[in-house]
Amino acid sequence: MTVAHARIALIGDRSPSVLAHTRIPAQLALLAERDNLVVDPYWIPTEDVPSLSEFDGIWLVPGSPYRSEAGAIEAVLTARTEQIPFLGTCGGFQHAVLEYARNVCGLQAGHAENQPDTADPVIVELACSLVGHEGAVIIEPGSLAERVLGADRTVERYHCSYGANPQHLNTLQDNGLRFTGRDETGDARIAELPGHPFFLLTLFQPELAERPHPIVRAFARAAAGHA
Repeated sequence: MTVAHARIALIGDRSPSVLAHTRIPAQLALLAERDNLVVDPYWIPTEDVPSLSEFDGIWLVPGSPYRSEAGAIEAVLTARTEQIPFLGTCGGFQHAVLEYARNVCGLQAGHAENQPDTADPVIVELACSLVGHEGAVIIEPGSLAERVLGADRTVERYHCSYGANPQHLNTLQDNGLRFTGRDETGDARIAELPGHPFFLLTLFQPELAERPHPIVRAFARAAAGHA
C-alpha cells in the first residue's frame, strides 16, 4: 500500500500545560499507523515564523493569546494566499478570522483578548465560556465541513472563551468567508474558504479526540496531496 507523506508546520507557542499540544503529536502518529499517512510536524513559535512556503500544510494550533499576534496572522496570510492547506483550531480559528477581516474585508479589526480596548473587535469574549465544555455543531449541507465529517451534526469539545463577533459575520461572508458550522443557538463554530485547496477553521478542538479526528485526517491528506 502506498504511504503518503506531508511536512506540516504547527504554528503555536508549544507548552506541556496546553492539553491540545500534547494530543496533536499522538493524533498525527495514529495517522501513520491507521492510514499510511506519515506526517512530519515542525513546531514553530509565533514570534519566530519563517517563510512557510516549503511546507505542505500549516496548522495554527490552540494556545492563545499567542506570544506574537503578528506571527499568527502571517502564518494564516501565507496559507491563504499561497494556497497551502490550512487548519486553524480554537485560537487558530480566531486569528484566521482576524486575518481575513483585516486583509480581505479591510476592517480595522481587533481581538478583544489581545486588545481589550479595541473599539470594534471582530473577535469577542463569548457570553458563556466554552472552556472544558462540549456541544453540538450543526453543519451546512454541501460544505467542506460536511464532506469531511460525513454528517450534518457533530458533538465537539472546546477550550475557549472567545469567538467571532456576530455583528461582523455578514461582512466576512459577503467577502467570501463561509461559516458552515453553528451551535444550536446559531453562533459560528466552523468557517471555510471556498476555492482554496483546504482552508478549514474550527472554534472547537478536534485534536482532543481519542482517535484521529476526521478533520485532522482530512487536513493531513490535503497536505500530502500538496506535497
